[in-house]
Amino acid sequence: MDLTPTGTVILGFLSGSEMSGYDIKTRVDESTRFFWAASYGQIYPELKRLAEAGLIEPSDQPGGERGRIAYRITGPGLEALRAWLLNGESTMELRHEGMLKLFFADALPRSQRVELVRAMAELHRGKADRLRLVHEAQRPVEGDPPWLAVLRFGLGFNQWAIEWCDAEIARLEAEAGDDAGGDIGTVAGGGAQAGADRDV
Repeated sequence: MDLTPTGTVILGFLSGSEMSGYDIKTRVDESTRFFWAASYGQIYPELKRLAEAGLIEPSDQPGGERGRIAYRITGPGLEALRAWLLNGESTMELRHEGMLKLFFADALPRSQRVELVRAMAELHRGKADRLRLVHEAQRPVEGDPPWLAVLRFGLGFNQWAIEWCDAEIARLEAEAGDDAGGDIGTVAGGGAQAGADRDV
């Protein structure tokens, strides 16, 4: 069977230990949601689909106080996970509301655009601070777990984003003196028109 993105998340977590759908969602919220989210509405139907395909199975362990069903990965499930890990294909999708606002910021004078970038800088500073705390709290372990590499990527990305925001703020502040509000006259042909050229 073809694995869905949510299916790969489930198999990935179950390759480490037996979990219920609730456990998987909790782990997602603590880790992969920063780059790959999964909702209850995606997880539970996918658990059923994976079980029907024989890639996971209900565990013999008790389901807990709420009778939650725990699942474990099967041999075929582990093979499917490894095949996905090695298939050489990856996709990337960035959802960033700050960037969306900046894309259409022709509707604002330069003196106000800088506030959008300041907000983005604070967002990335907060994320970098949280990731730094997680990294510093890790106990020394033998080897280098792959998830630590992902954490370092997130930290490095947010540090770079802070530097980019700071440079953009400086540029906008330098240009703000030339902006006496006439900027707003370009709105009709601004973000929407430029989108044809800036679409990425």
